[in-house]
Amino acid sequence: MSSSILNVAGYKFARLDELPALKSRLEAEGLRLELRGTLLLAPEGVNLFLAGPETAVREFLVFFRSDERFADFAVKESWSELPPFRKLRVRLKKEIITMRHPMIQPEAGRAPAVDAVTLRRWLDQGHDDAGRAVTLLDTRNDYEIAQGTFRDAIAPTMRSFSEFPAVVSNLPADLREKTVVTFCTGGIRCEKAALFMREQGFGNVVQLDGGILKYFEEVGGDHYEGVCFVFDNRAGLRPDLSAELPGDTIHEGPYQSQAVAGAE
Repeated sequence: MSSSILNVAGYKFARLDELPALKSRLEAEGLRLELRGTLLLAPEGVNLFLAGPETAVREFLVFFRSDERFADFAVKESWSELPPFRKLRVRLKKEIITMRHPMIQPEAGRAPAVDAVTLRRWLDQGHDDAGRAVTLLDTRNDYEIAQGTFRDAIAPTMRSFSEFPAVVSNLPADLREKTVVTFCTGGIRCEKAALFMREQGFGNVVQLDGGILKYFEEVGGDHYEGVCFVFDNRAGLRPDLSAELPGDTIHEGPYQSQAVAGAE
């Protein structure tokens, strides 16, 4: 069977209002195109995971980007034999990724970012372009990290991202002298994490732009061990973005409820 289903994931922090009306428009278009997945809307932005035939997915993205707030909306793409979601869900939330620190507002300004190609070069040479040691910090949950992460990354034990602020208070003091690269699946958690750490006095913190999925897409699996856990029925993606555990039936996966809750 060919991999005929296009899966897209993306997010954007942006100030949104009139959320019920926006929800209705996006839900109607997604249902019309028979897409499956999850779309989260909050005053701070949007987070989506959608799957379907390529023509339908790309038609939805054209519709979505016709809203000037999402004109530059970027997605990560992968392919599968079957849709990894059972149905379409569009939800309104307080945050698209829960941190419970209202002073962290990525919609007002992003944290500095490093692209995948540059990060690989830093890891190859053992330091950043200023000569500082580079430390990778995984901002995902423990069960995700167990499936794979970057070699030698700091991997705190967290069951949810809302625990991240407490994790920061226990990080080694010498990290303040290094370049810290926060990373996650697609970029949303490591963006908030980088802003929080900079607020806490870590001056050389950057996020991995686009997260692990964009890293896989642009440079493959260099310096990464294992697979990247994803919140759908594929369970994990290899560095070539193929599914580790492709299913032969469509059902409600064990982690979809967490994706709906904004776990990423």
